[in-house]
Amino acid sequence: MIKRLIVGFVGIFLTFFLAGCGGDESSVKEFNKPALYWYQKIAKSISSGHMDKADAYYISLKSEHMRSPMLPDAIIMLAHAHMSKEEYLLANFYLDEYNKRFGAGSNREYIEFLKVKASFLGIKDVYKDQKLIEDTIMHAKIFVNRYPGSAYQPLIHTILVRLYMTQYLLNENIAALYERTGKDAAAKIYREKNKDSVIQQSDITPPEKRIIGAVFD
Repeated sequence: MIKRLIVGFVGIFLTFFLAGCGGDESSVKEFNKPALYWYQKIAKSISSGHMDKADAYYISLKSEHMRSPMLPDAIIMLAHAHMSKEEYLLANFYLDEYNKRFGAGSNREYIEFLKVKASFLGIKDVYKDQKLIEDTIMHAKIFVNRYPGSAYQPLIHTILVRLYMTQYLLNENIAALYERTGKDAAAKIYREKNKDSVIQQSDITPPEKRIIGAVFD
């Protein structure tokens, strides 16, 4: 229940945030335009790197043309653009928007893959993002079970392995820290967590790059 409230709050916040970006020509000087006009504005803003304008133009497209066939493509375009800018929270906002409006279509598998990818790449600090790591593992496992024949399965499995490795190394680091400070009971708790891990120390080769993100380099 709390998680749903948090997600809902984030969605509402981002909606108002995107609308608030509309203090430019899209929301003040321009309105009542064809869907193609807004779509082209979105594409042009993305190509020039003006993501705040692209977001504002999306609000105009969505508000004036809720049933436009251009809306799904615009949403995906914006999700990709925000992912390329490493703005993964906004990318996931658009992917959720797509699923909410068009999730029953054949693209749902691809959207669910993008959501896992965006969450994975959004992990920046393994100590601060432990909940995000756990959630990403959960969603990746759901994807594996839901789409067993998916072309994205190899990438999803690679993501899972990377996340399991991250969890294992994180637990080891925390246990070692507790041991150095004489807190053996706390260290034992984290050692026990790794006993049930699908990844073990012998499976891990020290990465040349950081574990998170290397999958898509």
